[in-house]
Amino acid sequence: VQLQASGGGLVQAGGSLRLSCAASGRTFSDYALGWFRQAPGRERELVAVISGSGANTYYADSVKGRFTISRDNAKNTVYLVMNSLKPDDTAVYYCAADRGRAGLAEYRYGMNYWGSGTQVTVSS
Repeated sequence: VQLQASGGGLVQAGGSLRLSCAASGRTFSDYALGWFRQAPGRERELVAVISGSGANTYYADSVKGRFTISRDNAKNTVYLVMNSLKPDDTAVYYCAADRGRAGLAEYRYGMNYWGSGTQVTVSS
């Protein structure tokens, strides 16, 4: 699976951004898709993940109620809408894909396929 993320940028606190990740190479709907982030000096963390069908989602506690993950299997694309952004959300965001885990939360340990990152910077 090849993944290409886009949509990052600079935004003021309280603002919004939408990230996109286009996938190719395998049957898109077979894979769970996730968004991870990594800030300087911090460990990589799972932000959100969505099942292959799109019916199930999982969010990190830090983004619940502010971020929404969705996917369009017809377009082989996954999205992350980020609202009420905070300076602590500043990081490089990566999309990733994998399959076979029993529960979406298990993907917090990582996924097998990774895309390029996109920088999100939230100014205070």
